[in-house]
Amino acid sequence: MLIEQIIVLAIIQGITEFLPISSSGHLILVPALTGWPDQGLITDVMVHMGSFAAVLVYFRRDVALLAYGGVDLLRGRVTDHGRMALYIFVATLPAVAFGVTLKTTGIIDTFRGPEIVAWNAIIFGIVMYIADRFGVHRKVMEDMKLSPAIIVGIAQAAAIIPGTSRSGITMSAARALGFTRPESARFSFLLGIPAIAGAGVLVLGEAFQNGAVISYDAVLTGVLTFFTALAAIAFLMALVRRMSLLPFVIYRLLLGALLLWFVYSGALASMA
Repeated sequence: MLIEQIIVLAIIQGITEFLPISSSGHLILVPALTGWPDQGLITDVMVHMGSFAAVLVYFRRDVALLAYGGVDLLRGRVTDHGRMALYIFVATLPAVAFGVTLKTTGIIDTFRGPEIVAWNAIIFGIVMYIADRFGVHRKVMEDMKLSPAIIVGIAQAAAIIPGTSRSGITMSAARALGFTRPESARFSFLLGIPAIAGAGVLVLGEAFQNGAVISYDAVLTGVLTFFTALAAIAFLMALVRRMSLLPFVIYRLLLGALLLWFVYSGALASMA
């Protein structure tokens, strides 16, 4: 890959993976606007692993406590961190079940069109606005129970459909359930750890089955993604402590409108 493509992919993936603005919408625009060839499955895995590492580093204290809590559970000792680890595990199951169903039936291929991405960016942007605008500001992570965790997990499952945004829909669900913005973002990131790791392992297995090899370009893209993702997480966590999610809502509406213009004007097809 060209160094320009490596840098652009790392920046876009690292930022859009965690900001609630739909990474798939941006990844559709990049090849259309640049004419660059597809980066390949191995590069996709590396950028996801870069994002995964960024979450582990930023939330290292939470991750360590959840790991200790999980070990305690295996030993038959229930702690607050153990319960949270269990909630995250259970909340991940809907996404696993939904993803496997879509992939084995082939239905997932029908959701990859730019028009669907555009409409989802708009629709779930509006959902985000409603949840954030009218959600109360009381609950914190310590108030998380199994039922709300499962509801957020079901919301995460919907993010398998491109244009939804995993962080956007999970934060919206948590806000609708009464969690504060910082705590909604925090739970969203922690819930994303097994999802991102699982997706990376599956794609890596598929890539190796197709004879792919790990290239220097792919590794470099993943390393750069780590730094951009880490910056994106820090930016979002700082922003949600000070203001609403409205800037992201507006951005999603503009992104969706731009994609729809590309689709209906034929510009996207002409640049492909």
